[in-house]
Amino acid sequence: MKRKIICLWAAAFAAAMIVGCGDSTYNQARKDLSQEAYEEALQGFETSIEEENHVTESCRGAGIAQLKLGNYEEAIEYLERAAAGKEADRGFRRDVLSYKATAEYKAQQYEQALATCESLLKISGRADSYYLTGRAALAVNQYEQAQNYFDQAAKKEDSEEMALQIYEAYLEQDLEADGTRYLEQVLDGNAGTAKEHCERGRIYYYMGDYENAEAELTAAIDSRYREAMLVMGQVDLAREDVDGARAWFQEYLEKEKKNTSGGYNGLVLCDLAEENYESALENVQRGLAEAQSDQMQELLFNEVVIYEKSLDFQTAQEKADEYLQMFPDDERMRTEKEFLDSRTSRG
Repeated sequence: MKRKIICLWAAAFAAAMIVGCGDSTYNQARKDLSQEAYEEALQGFETSIEEENHVTESCRGAGIAQLKLGNYEEAIEYLERAAAGKEADRGFRRDVLSYKATAEYKAQQYEQALATCESLLKISGRADSYYLTGRAALAVNQYEQAQNYFDQAAKKEDSEEMALQIYEAYLEQDLEADGTRYLEQVLDGNAGTAKEHCERGRIYYYMGDYENAEAELTAAIDSRYREAMLVMGQVDLAREDVDGARAWFQEYLEKEKKNTSGGYNGLVLCDLAEENYESALENVQRGLAEAQSDQMQELLFNEVVIYEKSLDFQTAQEKADEYLQMFPDDERMRTEKEFLDSRTSRG
């Protein structure tokens, strides 16, 4: 009897050890996902699925990792499994359907994306859900429906950020005028803080109204909101005042000691405008040395542009490949890569 008890205890201990190891793998995958280590996260989630540990949650995690890696078909498959695994959990299902619709949109499966978004709206009345649905409707030329969805998104989240997202969705479809009205709606109010002055200045900049952009940004700068200096530099570049722009970016770097990558990226743009590619590459490296992970993208994108503009297509192509490994869903770089491939194939 004693031996039987020991055997039962050993079996239970072994089972607990297996579950514990499975939890460890799953938890590490979650950590990797939060730290944007998508390859490692995918491997961990797939291991958890094989071991039948946290299967539904791991399918969600694997789907997000595949989405971030640019593997949209695989992402859709995992997210479909995740959505089916927790039908009753509205919060989980809302989250999964949002990612699934995004993957379908990026895979250019616009009809499927719209259908997924319509399912999403049955359980979610959030602004971002209406925005996603409007974007999908726009992609299948349902202009009136898209406007209705965007109107709901703007109503639920009356912010500069949402207005800019809607504007960019229309811009993506070459319908800039339709998106401009959402920017104009935001400008109907009055700015109460330096940040709001800056955002209004950014909107005027997008609209090409540089005089009003300057007025709003000046108010923000006078209140010591340093980010406005970066936007002011963009305004001067748009007005072809490279010296003025460079002065703003340099002043930002003199006063801002932590988040300096935006200032260096601004100097890169000035160098590009003056065709000073050696200085541009130096400023890219200075910016990258200070950049956080979410600040690297624009600098690395411009690095590719620098090599292209200097007619070093081979290096530009190599840099573009490296960039797409880090940011696989950037459509701008995919277009750039197609151009570079065409140039290098000739030589």
